[in-house]
Amino acid sequence: MKTSRLAIAAALILSACGQPQPSKAQEGVFAEQPRVAPRDAGSLKTSFAPVVREAAPAVVNISARGVQRVRDPFFELFGGGPQSRVTGSIGSGVIVRPDGIVVTNNHVIQNMQEIRVTLNDRREYPAKVLLADERSDIAVLQLENLDGDLPVLRIDDQEQQQVGDLVLAIGNPFGVGQTVTNGIISALNRTETGISDSGSFIQTDAPINPGNSGGALVDMDGDLIGINTAIFSRTGSSSGVGFAVPATMVKRVVDSAIGGAKSVERAWLGVKGDTVSSDMARSLGLDRPQGLMVTDVYAGGPAARAGIEQGDVITAIDGAEVNDQGGLNFRVGTRSPNDTVAVTVLRDGRTQTLNARVSTLPGDADPGQGSVVGQGALAGLQGVALNPALADRLGGDPFTSGVVVTGLQRNSIPARIGLRPNDLVVQIDGRAVTTFAALGRAQRGSELTIVRNGRRLTGRLP
Repeated sequence: MKTSRLAIAAALILSACGQPQPSKAQEGVFAEQPRVAPRDAGSLKTSFAPVVREAAPAVVNISARGVQRVRDPFFELFGGGPQSRVTGSIGSGVIVRPDGIVVTNNHVIQNMQEIRVTLNDRREYPAKVLLADERSDIAVLQLENLDGDLPVLRIDDQEQQQVGDLVLAIGNPFGVGQTVTNGIISALNRTETGISDSGSFIQTDAPINPGNSGGALVDMDGDLIGINTAIFSRTGSSSGVGFAVPATMVKRVVDSAIGGAKSVERAWLGVKGDTVSSDMARSLGLDRPQGLMVTDVYAGGPAARAGIEQGDVITAIDGAEVNDQGGLNFRVGTRSPNDTVAVTVLRDGRTQTLNARVSTLPGDADPGQGSVVGQGALAGLQGVALNPALADRLGGDPFTSGVVVTGLQRNSIPARIGLRPNDLVVQIDGRAVTTFAALGRAQRGSELTIVRNGRRLTGRLP
């Protein structure tokens, strides 16, 4: 456990306040202690300045510009084509290596062609993107044309933080320039945020506003413990509920970028489950709701090979508590493929630990153009069968089966009935679609079930 400077300062303050005179009332454990005035100026002055002096030079401002192609139907009536519109973004970043490796949020630089980084001392550098990971909302930049080593923030990925710890948020809110705010860690392992299905976030009440995105969440040792990424707000400004990507995930993305990868290879355990409710806890004989009840195990996947079964309750990964699918995805996702993780499960009232060697998601994540149905009522539909890797890339459940529509031939039945690219064909006549070849059995009058934007739609082929 690290010793914080603030904790030391607090101890010094307490010792400087003097000792009250003993009395009978003070012999009790909860006896009220008399108040005493501070004896010196040092007792009055507690400052974050030493931490800021160490951390702030490594926090940068980021400005990005891009060109977006937009269509104007009115303009096109007169023969015009798509128009170009210049877009911009302002955010923050953190230098994590002296050779100019900068971490920020992916949404700060997404779809931008020109990125400039301004240091705390007002030096400016162009930057290029080494890796952008949309799932974690972390991007890694390389500063160009450097003229020497740069100040850095150390990434603390040991996860020793506790709720109530003091933290500083450093960034560029509203583009006004580098700003420091303070608060505490309000919660850890927040997964039900709607930000990501594989994220487990640090929640803080340190004021975070637009422009803080990509900035540093710093502990009292001046170490980087998270990248500020989102807020809950009705107004768009800070309401005391901010979220940061933990340093564990940040380091995972940075290591991938430094290693030359163009994407983050996420490890996969191959299980899905439901959060244990109060009723489930009582039926299992648990004193409180905890863990993830396994409802499905991918055949031949890491979990299956490790002996994990349906009905097991996963309570921890490598000793870190797990209570929902998002938490499990995060814990496994911070590991590299082929790593071995210790999975703690509750089975038949007994706790045991199973070692699972995690892997990448099976299948090809690139849908390509797919194949074209050549017979039946769905002739002319172009699509590709889902696999776990492709489903995950499209933001879906890796256990989902079906065929993704990638194209439609003009005047074909699928086109005439209103099927669209990205529709997912999941059933024909009540039977699950698991292969592309299954589409060939559809005939006129067959009942077709698709999933579109999360909605399940059913109709009959004419």
